[in-house]
Amino acid sequence: MNENEISRVIVDAAVEVHRTLGGPGLLESVYEEALVEELNLRGLGVERQQPVPITYKGKLLATPLRLDLRINGLVLVDTKATSGHNPIFEAQMLTYLRLTGLKLGLIINFGERLVKDGIHRVVNQL
Repeated sequence: MNENEISRVIVDAAVEVHRTLGGPGLLESVYEEALVEELNLRGLGVERQQPVPITYKGKLLATPLRLDLRINGLVLVDTKATSGHNPIFEAQMLTYLRLTGLKLGLIINFGERLVKDGIHRVVNQL
């Protein structure tokens, strides 16, 4: 599967999680865990809270970046549970994509009334 095919499965899974859990109002970690389960049920490989080392001017920093989810090694997912979207989320995702060398990231905000309104796609030279 390529990035776009994986992202379609992720979006469908996010909608299912949101519907099954009853919509907004839960903690981000609950939605993240449920999304991992749903993606596993759909046959995708999911890495959760994996550390990514960060090097600054040749020195490895002690604090790594922690990614919410990396799906099939190709798509990053950043889960949110906020009442609205903030453009900084997209800037952060672009930084994550650059640091990992990946091309596609999805920000999924389960805090929206309709989760489809809380899904934002971020690309890095895709």
